[in-house]
Amino acid sequence: MKYLSALIVTLIFTLSCSGLQQTTQDKAIETNASELVFTEQKKDNNSTKISLGEDGTISDDGISVTTELIYTEAFDHAIFNALLKKYVSEDGNVNYKGLKAESKTLQRYIDLLKLHQPNDDWTKNDKLAYWINAYNALTIDLILRNYPTKSIKDIKDPWDQRLWKLGDTWQNLNDIEHKILRKMNEPRIHFAIVCASVSCPKLQNTAFTASNLDAQLTNATKEFLADTSKNELSKDNIKISKIFKWFKKDFEQDGSLIDFLNQYSNITISASAKKSYTDYNWNLND
Repeated sequence: MKYLSALIVTLIFTLSCSGLQQTTQDKAIETNASELVFTEQKKDNNSTKISLGEDGTISDDGISVTTELIYTEAFDHAIFNALLKKYVSEDGNVNYKGLKAESKTLQRYIDLLKLHQPNDDWTKNDKLAYWINAYNALTIDLILRNYPTKSIKDIKDPWDQRLWKLGDTWQNLNDIEHKILRKMNEPRIHFAIVCASVSCPKLQNTAFTASNLDAQLTNATKEFLADTSKNELSKDNIKISKIFKWFKKDFEQDGSLIDFLNQYSNITISASAKKSYTDYNWNLND
C-alpha cells in the first residue's frame, strides 16, 4: 500500500508537469533532487527564473519569494571586454602599442557595433552600456589611427571626425556624448566615457554591461572622486576636475553639485565649501 501511494503521487506529479509543458510554448521545466526550476523566455531577451520549494508551491502571480532574475544582454560586449582586460591596467593606463598590433580584433567589435544599434526593445541600461562602450572603443580606434601621438588634442578635430557609420548614421564622438548619452539623464556617464587623457576618468579594464551597469557606474564615480590627482576634497574646500564645470547642469538634476559629490565621496562636503578646479592634463593615458 505504501508503494502504491508513492506511485500515485508520482503519476499525479508527472501528469501535472506534462500538462504544464503542453500549455506553455516558450517555457522549460528542469527538476533535480531538491527543487523545481521554471524558466520563462520573454520576447525582449530577458528571462525570469523561478525556483520552487520542495512543496512545489509558488505565489498567485507565478513568482515565489525565491525568484532569481536572469538578465540576457541585448548586445554582447565580450570582444571589447577581452581587449580591455589584456591591454588596460588596473590604474587605467592603456597599452596602445599592444592594441595597435591587435587592431583587427578591435575592428571586429566595431563592426558588430555598426551592425547592431539599439532599438525600442532595448532597455535603458542596454542602450547606455552600448553607447558607453562604443564611445570608448571608437576613441581607442581614433588614437590607433593616429598612433603614435602624445595627446588626443594633437589630432585634428578629434571629437568631430565622422569616421564610423553605425547603421545609417556617420557618428562622431561629440554626437555620441552630447546628443545620445547626455540626453539619457545619467550624469555618471562622465566617469565611464574616456577621452584618452591623463585627467580623464580612468578607462575601466572591463566593458560595461546592462546587467551590472549601476554598480559599474557607481564604482567609476567613486574611484574618480577618490583619485587625489584629479580631485582634492575636504569639508570646507574642494578642488575638483573641470568635468564638473563643463557639465555642471548634468550634475545638478536632483540637487546641487555638492549634493551629487556627497553621494559618492568618502568625505562629507559642506554646502558652503569653497570651490576651485584642477588643471586638465591632456597627455595620452598610456
